Amino acid sequence: MPHFTAPDGARLHYTDEGHGLALLCLPGLTRTGADFDYLAPHLPPLRLIRPDYRGRGGSDWTGAETYTIAQEAADQIALLDHLGLDDAAVLGTSRGGLIGMYLAATAKDRLRGLCLNDVGPELAPEGLARIADYIGRNPAARSHAAAALALERNAPEFRDVPRARWMAEAEKHFKVTEQGLEITYDPALRTAFETALRAPPADLWPLFDALDGLPLAVIRGVASDLLSSGTLAEMLRRRPDMIAEEVEGRGHVPFLDEPESLRAIHLFLGACL
Repeated sequence: MPHFTAPDGARLHYTDEGHGLALLCLPGLTRTGADFDYLAPHLPPLRLIRPDYRGRGGSDWTGAETYTIAQEAADQIALLDHLGLDDAAVLGTSRGGLIGMYLAATAKDRLRGLCLNDVGPELAPEGLARIADYIGRNPAARSHAAAALALERNAPEFRDVPRARWMAEAEKHFKVTEQGLEITYDPALRTAFETALRAPPADLWPLFDALDGLPLAVIRGVASDLLSSGTLAEMLRRRPDMIAEEVEGRGHVPFLDEPESLRAIHLFLGACL
């Protein structure tokens, strides 16, 4: 598996496939580059780059104090430097979108544009509470089949999702051990998340406004508990040129192979060329 070494010595995993426009795909908080497996077959020819953040997937565990948006953004710049890329279009799912906005404020010249998957400058407390309930904990299920059933049962806002998709999700996000299923990331991520929640709320709108002049898109699950319809409306007020699609039958987060998601992504990629 390909790795590169970050400036602090951490070995970080990534995949790099194809040629053309570089699309840097940044996954959700507890997830990996596999977040984009469902999307990949639907993309036009391009260079698809998918990192695992430190503490997740195939990357080194480096401790709760390093699991921050600022550090993870710096790691993406280090990855672009490692690959010899001046810039890239960024597709960010949840946490990945926050990292993308941070990059717009701190390293705008490295972005071709940003597509946000179910995230914005305000995070709804309902979604944060749901994440706080599960982050850093192994599932009670002891098999992928049982975990798939639990994922489906706990996500009634996701409609018309084939059972095979829930099984694929379980296999991506949990590994089988002699003790049962385990998460595929450092449990200390829970400490980092709780530390961030205890800090005074940050105003993220300046990060969003820093995207001025860059191609911008947003995808929102209609039943999302993290990106509210009100926040989306304010995003559109500030950026009326923003590509925006809402996905019926999806909460946080859309899988990105829905027709609405693909329409937004294809329009976004065209604007980044």
